Amino acid sequence: MNKTIHWDIFCRVVDNYGDIGVCWRLARQLSREYDLTVRLWVDDLISFQRIQADICTDLPVQVCADVEVRHWCEPLPDVEPADVVIEAFACDLPASYIAAMKADPRDRVWLNLEYLSAEDWVQGCHGLPSPAQGLPKFFFFPGFVDGTGGLLGEQAQLYAKAAWSQADSDAYLGQWQAVQANSIKVSLFAYANQGLADLLSCWQQSERPVQVYMPEGLLLPLAEAALGQALPAGATICRGALSLSVLPMQSQDDYDRLLWSCDLNFVRGEDSFVRAQWAGLPLIWHIYPQDDDAHRAKLDAFLALYLAACPGKSAQVFNDFWQVWNHGGDVKAAWHKLLPEILALKSHAAAWNENLIKRGDLATNLVRFVNSKVKWRVKF
Repeated sequence: MNKTIHWDIFCRVVDNYGDIGVCWRLARQLSREYDLTVRLWVDDLISFQRIQADICTDLPVQVCADVEVRHWCEPLPDVEPADVVIEAFACDLPASYIAAMKADPRDRVWLNLEYLSAEDWVQGCHGLPSPAQGLPKFFFFPGFVDGTGGLLGEQAQLYAKAAWSQADSDAYLGQWQAVQANSIKVSLFAYANQGLADLLSCWQQSERPVQVYMPEGLLLPLAEAALGQALPAGATICRGALSLSVLPMQSQDDYDRLLWSCDLNFVRGEDSFVRAQWAGLPLIWHIYPQDDDAHRAKLDAFLALYLAACPGKSAQVFNDFWQVWNHGGDVKAAWHKLLPEILALKSHAAAWNENLIKRGDLATNLVRFVNSKVKWRVKF
């Protein structure tokens, strides 16, 4: 049994829900699929509660979904370091925890789970060791190709998606607005984006009904300004061809269902970006903007990889819309070119999804990597 093998995951919440979203999915998967004992350290339980309602924000220790959740605050309580220690996104372990690892030199693996990137250098850096304060630490990079850690995705999610039907989609979306004939159904989740007003205006004037499902988030104030009215959670507003519903914050499983139910998914950051790819449907990614414009290279690297096998015209309009959504430009013109290509892009997204499945998911690849570094083994 793997319950005797203990894993610690440390997470600092930087991007509201992205960091904790990734860490919570990983913790749950390691516990559920590999029967491991997992302890998740989180510094912001309020953000955590937004995606997992069972979390109590005032408890220093609690158990949720068979994962022990610890509020990460200083000073860190005296605890025994785990067999596998994951430092998510270079969050820097507490000095006291590192000292405890040094004092207990067992057969242990310390990993830095890095941010996702499609850039060429990732393959060369994945799995490399780096001495850290006298202890070996390995860099583990998620990725889209062989030679990387793959993408985070659970078996339960794959089975649930395979069983999801059109009737399920209509019923799920119908909680907010009934699905209209010949409409294009859009989930809309992004950082604050100045192109939103033009996009909403374009959708209002569309010849085809546009049904938008927008989770609460950073777009909400911009949507309210563009439409000239308050948009509380649960509200639906109809303007011309546009019907827009504001969804209350979704659990991770419910957000997956939203992605499976729409024709086009606008996503942001890392967690929703990955989930949209597992959904196997066309997506528009709003990458996290960086002051030094480093995000431009990351965006272009992914587009080059993703569109390599996409038909020429579809690839061009898809690339153009992503560039406009991320860097500014004529959103209306880009949308009018994108809409006729949605069907072809849907086929391409499904093929991309199948290739991801063949490469294996991040948690499975992570367990295999750990097994290659220690004398004990996590049993499959």
